[in-house]
Parts: sequence; structure tokens; C-alpha cells
Amino acid sequence: MEFFKFKNKLRPEKGRLLISEPFLPDPNFERTVVLLCEHNEEGSFGFVLNKPAELTAGEIMDELENFKHAVYIGGPVQQDTLHFIHRNPAIENGTLVREGIFWGGSFEQVLNMADTYQLQPAEIKFFLGYSGWDAGQLEDELEQDSWIVCDFVTEELLFETEPSQMWKKALGSMGGRFSVYSNYPVDPRLN
Repeated sequence: MEFFKFKNKLRPEKGRLLISEPFLPDPNFERTVVLLCEHNEEGSFGFVLNKPAELTAGEIMDELENFKHAVYIGGPVQQDTLHFIHRNPAIENGTLVREGIFWGGSFEQVLNMADTYQLQPAEIKFFLGYSGWDAGQLEDELEQDSWIVCDFVTEELLFETEPSQMWKKALGSMGGRFSVYSNYPVDPRLN
């Protein structure tokens, strides 16, 4: 597929999205959108935003029994761990990823808020595992055109967009040739 060139000028950084190129052959990242929560000389990590698991938060943890909403597969690393991003500034000790978007925070507070119905599904996303890259690994994947970096990061896109529409919507938001890529079929032979 040498004739496809997806390079864009944006570099990866905390708070940006990684959008998988249309024909990425990795089943962990096919048609995914990843929110980068950290990117530095030591490496990068983030969460796949649009791969729902077949379980709800309440099925994973008894403490979240009142929270019967989707959990997402955050990536292939440590899928036995639970992480979260949110847009509720009342949750203490969260790390600001981008204006209005936080990673982590007081899990006890989240449990209390979920138990007392103070936490809405559109305010938080839970993830099993995460996506991680060693130093230089993500840059190598960008050179191989595996990812498109996107700076169109809104609370609406992250928390309210249907997972099946997120990849297309994120690419479409970039305009130009990226809007065209968003309409590529999963299997190019079907074109």
C-alpha cells in the first residue's frame, strides 16, 4: 500500500488523539481512536476510546453495581487493571489531559458518586488495560503511517459519540483528505 500516504503535520502529545490508519492490520487497533494521556521521552500511553467490552462496570466490580454502563478495552497492556477518564472537575486528584478532560483521580470518590447516582455515564469512561509505547516506538509507528495525529478533541467526541462512529467522526473532523479516508471500507477489496 505504498501509494497511500497518511502523514499529517501534527506530532503526538498529551491530549491529542491517535487515529489508526484505515488499513492498519493490528486487531488491537483496527479503526481505533486513542486518547494520549502522556507522551514524553520515556514513552507514551493512552486509552482506546471506541472498543467497548462485553461487560458493564457493575459486572466488573461489585462496588460499581449501580453503574451499568459500558467499559472499554483501553488497549492490550495489563487488561486486568481498571482505569478511567472523566470530565467531572469535582473528582479530586485527576490529571488534566486537556481542558475539561481528566485522567484518573480519587477512585473512592468515583465509587461513592456512582453508588449515589451522582455520576452520569456521559461524564466518565472506564477502561480495562491501556495502550503503551516505549521510548521512540510511537514515532516509529508514525513514520510507518500507522497513525494519524488529531487535535480535534472535544468532550462530545470522547464521551457522547457512539463507539462505532468515533473513528469516522474524528477523521472527518480533520477535513480534506482525512474526510475521504473516513469513508474507506474496512476491506479495500470491497471498494
